[in-house]
Amino acid sequence: MSSIYEKITYAFDPLHHRWEHEKMHRKISIALVLFFLLSLVCIELNRQNLLPGPLESFIPRNHFFAVHAAFTVVLILEVISLVFTIPCSFSRSVGKQFEILSLILMRNAFKELSDFPEPITFTGNEQAVLHILSDGFGALLIFAALGCYYLVQARTASDEKMQPTDLYSFVAAKKGIALVLLLVFIFMGLHSAVATVMGIPHPDVLHGFYTILILTDILIVLISQCFQPSFYAVFRNSGYALSTLIIRLALAAPPFFNVLLGLAAALIAISLTYVSRTLFAKKTTTK
Repeated sequence: MSSIYEKITYAFDPLHHRWEHEKMHRKISIALVLFFLLSLVCIELNRQNLLPGPLESFIPRNHFFAVHAAFTVVLILEVISLVFTIPCSFSRSVGKQFEILSLILMRNAFKELSDFPEPITFTGNEQAVLHILSDGFGALLIFAALGCYYLVQARTASDEKMQPTDLYSFVAAKKGIALVLLLVFIFMGLHSAVATVMGIPHPDVLHGFYTILILTDILIVLISQCFQPSFYAVFRNSGYALSTLIIRLALAAPPFFNVLLGLAAALIAISLTYVSRTLFAKKTTTK
């Protein structure tokens, strides 16, 4: 098994290093700005009836759709970053998922704008305005809860320790899972892009991938029992997996309920982190 773990690490680490490199982030940021500006230009050309037939039916005529498209790209980038955090601790991976949840709520708020007429009006769009307020304030509350979550982590004890060989094997196993997830996400993204171009209805790829992430979290919990068989570790990891399950329910829930479920998931994660790292810290560190 050691040779397999070495090959997985050899394949994963260069990809992770390149993705997290500062130059890569700068290039992605510039590309995102250009994508947003190009979207605005294409939409305006379509509004002026200056695009050929195939593009005219594909490109929308509402400028606010460019905002929605830009936030979708941001979410895709964050999901890729989430995949690269899977080899890290459960707590860090869960924190990344809350970051994505807050961005999804923010994207939902901007998505409502794509149905507004231009120039924008309030009359006749009262329900959409309420959804914008719900998703906007919900994203803010999740963002605040995430700050509390990271604060609790910083002020409490560290996770349960493992032997160096077990730690290397466990991290390598999670790197292998991350590589598989990255390939699955790329395949789902390409399939969604082709379906969009061909005008075939399809579910949101981000929501579908979140379902896969839930199954992945449960798989990692089961794998962790091979290296951390104690009740403390199993309960803590299972609790984090439960919080990600509630996040998935929040993504599938209608407005208002999605915020409540997101806050419930954050409360579980914060409470679990505090209890497991404070009340049980002495017990785990004396083993």
